[in-house]
Amino acid sequence: MGVHEVHYAMIVILAMGIGLFAPPFGVVCYGACAIGRVSPDDALWRIWPYIDALVIALAIVAGIPWISIWFL
Repeated sequence: MGVHEVHYAMIVILAMGIGLFAPPFGVVCYGACAIGRVSPDDALWRIWPYIDALVIALAIVAGIPWISIWFL
């Protein structure tokens, strides 16, 4: 389909990072809260800046493919 493998892999990794941390199915979020013995409700507001950064990075990498493959 004309999509470079590295570009595709970076999009998948960023999207998986969003999916693993974003509620309601944020498995990594709930796992980290269980390990740290913190309530997910208390920790959720600290996760939003990280998720926002991942969404912005995903939009940039998906919109400008040469950012992910310029070094190849």
